Amino acid sequence: MHLASDNAGPAHPQVIEGLSRVNTGYAMPYGADADMAAVTARLRDIFEAPEAAIYLVATGTAANSLALATLGAPWQTVFCSPVAHIHEDECNAPEFYSGGAKLTLVGEDDRMTPETLHRAIEREESRGVHGPQRGPVSLTQATERGGVYTLEEIRALGEVAKDFGLPLHMDGARFANALVALDATPAEMTWKAGVDAVSFGATKNGCLGVEAVILFDPATAWEFELRRKRGAHLFSKHRYLSAQMAAYLEGDLWLESARRANAACARLAAGLRAVPGVRFLGEPAANMLFAEMPRATHLRLHEAGAQYYLWEGSLDGADPDEPLTARMVCDWSITDADIDRFVAIAQGRA
Repeated sequence: MHLASDNAGPAHPQVIEGLSRVNTGYAMPYGADADMAAVTARLRDIFEAPEAAIYLVATGTAANSLALATLGAPWQTVFCSPVAHIHEDECNAPEFYSGGAKLTLVGEDDRMTPETLHRAIEREESRGVHGPQRGPVSLTQATERGGVYTLEEIRALGEVAKDFGLPLHMDGARFANALVALDATPAEMTWKAGVDAVSFGATKNGCLGVEAVILFDPATAWEFELRRKRGAHLFSKHRYLSAQMAAYLEGDLWLESARRANAACARLAAGLRAVPGVRFLGEPAANMLFAEMPRATHLRLHEAGAQYYLWEGSLDGADPDEPLTARMVCDWSITDADIDRFVAIAQGRA
């Protein structure tokens, strides 16, 4: 019953087989391998973007930071939500890789709105040479609180960014989970909605460690290549990144894995709704949910070996009814039996 993070789950057997396949003989290094050419062609086809530049890195932090550094300048600011991964969980890597660009936090929630974004952008460039200049907008899809921007919401944010002449970046660590939740196409959720670059996540959805950066304007490609090399994220034995991504895309494994994770989360949410005292902090949209549960419920689950993050509050306390907030994340590998056992314990039936 492991619901702590989709980072904690295993790699998909198809991905392991892909690595085994390339682990013989020789292949050209630094992205010149045959699998990388196939991955580039496949992602261009998936995104309906025949001119897009495609690059692979090993971590989401590298993907986000290098993409934003390419889209912005050291004297600019990146606009993002207060809980964005680039703000809370990347140890100032975007600032580091950009050479000093700051972050401007937009609104008070996990999703920016056109109104809050417009106000935040308008407030910048008010001090001439003394202040930060306007830079890229970065949104997370699915969000860090388990929500999903609708296509209309992405388009609206893209229009605001374009009104100010700013590029729009999408942190897609859980890109596939959001996509299947919306029943949209990758093109509809990105460049057709105004997105200029996307960090296309794979690690959380069944790979060992690989993310793709997709730049829809190839004019930025050479700068990204230089930044990736200078930032020490160009793999010499690149075929091991390419093989993971090739296997991830083969037969639409990436979509199948996301559907399994989302379905598990929906099953979990349905079961928890029947637990007295449970309250969701937002409607679960993809593969992650946040819920308040009484301390007594948490204690039953922890004593039974359930693993998830206690987001707010402490198990230590006298009041068994005090609500404590948990974050639960389903990955592609969790079984219905695991979900049902978790729910049974939460309901006091096991």
